[in-house]
Amino acid sequence: MKTKAAVVYEPGKPMEIVELELDGPREGEVLIRYLYAGLCHSDVHIAHGDLDARLPMVMGHEGAGVIEEVAPGVTRVKPGDHVVCSFIPSCGTCHWCATGQQGICDWGAGILEGSLPGPNAGAGDLAGGRFAFTGPRGDYGAMCMLGTFSQYATIHQNSVVKVADDLPLDKAVLVGCGVPTGWGSAVNAANVQPGETVIVAGVGGIGINAVQGARLAGAQTLIAVDPLENKRAAALELGATHAFATMEEAAELARSRTNGNGAQKAILTAGIVDEQLVSEGFAAIGKAGTLVVTGVGGPFSRKTVSLAGSELTFFNKTVKGTTFGHCNPTTDIPRILDLYRTGDVKLDELITRRYTLDQINEGYDDLLSGKNIRGIVVHEH
Repeated sequence: MKTKAAVVYEPGKPMEIVELELDGPREGEVLIRYLYAGLCHSDVHIAHGDLDARLPMVMGHEGAGVIEEVAPGVTRVKPGDHVVCSFIPSCGTCHWCATGQQGICDWGAGILEGSLPGPNAGAGDLAGGRFAFTGPRGDYGAMCMLGTFSQYATIHQNSVVKVADDLPLDKAVLVGCGVPTGWGSAVNAANVQPGETVIVAGVGGIGINAVQGARLAGAQTLIAVDPLENKRAAALELGATHAFATMEEAAELARSRTNGNGAQKAILTAGIVDEQLVSEGFAAIGKAGTLVVTGVGGPFSRKTVSLAGSELTFFNKTVKGTTFGHCNPTTDIPRILDLYRTGDVKLDELITRRYTLDQINEGYDDLLSGKNIRGIVVHEH
């Protein structure tokens, strides 16, 4: 079948809207009709070359839609089911899934390759399988094996989580990456406790949800840091007690609230986390404090952490990274959506603007200029 999709051909070039051929589902796979896709900063990392990926690639890794067709071996969903896609697939059987760490499932090794896992996936063949999208330039990858900036896609059942039919998918789509990554960075990775002083640096699509998570976990002094006034205002609306333009101001307040010690937790959720921000976050936490690095620092070869080892040792500080906020998609996506139902997690308030697929580059221009907390693509069929 044919599908319209937004594709990156070369780093630094705008996405192009093209018509591609889509192969149908094979063993363990499903055909999904995407209704909505989220505009997340991680796609920018591919488009700008911050992360190495196989190109050309159909972009988009936050998606929600309806299952159209299932192949033999599919047990998680059936045709007609409403689903949210997880940007990290979860096989359920590898060491990481079996120990409650689905966010680093072995299947995630292929998400920047963009191909569907081969027939022996789970036994080491995690990438380099077949490509469901083909077009003028041959095989096209799919961001995170999803390619949600396409009207339709063939994806593996390990990438979908069934949700209730009455949940609005234009809100639920955000729970495929940004919401659990931010929320989990506070609740799981930082393990925020009631009464703590917490700093969240970078109030975009992930940081705003770290604010929500820290608030729900009971942070008493919750300080948001962002250079943009509209982002600071949004953080205050969704649970932050204070908001500043600089980490220096946030650290000063944190020390004033902790007898000079510093924040118990600091979470770095900026679009690009560089060495300066890591150093500022490390200085802002006090003894026994935890610094969580959620934002991407560029290619794997780029060094972005350089800290005083003696301070790390003598002050019992912890520095940790997190993917997907240490969340388990098969349980935490439904969990967060249940919190949405009760009003404990806000989703409607996150959406600043909606775009058509043809407006995808405008949407990312708005994201990069700081106009949006979250933007979503509404697919037309």
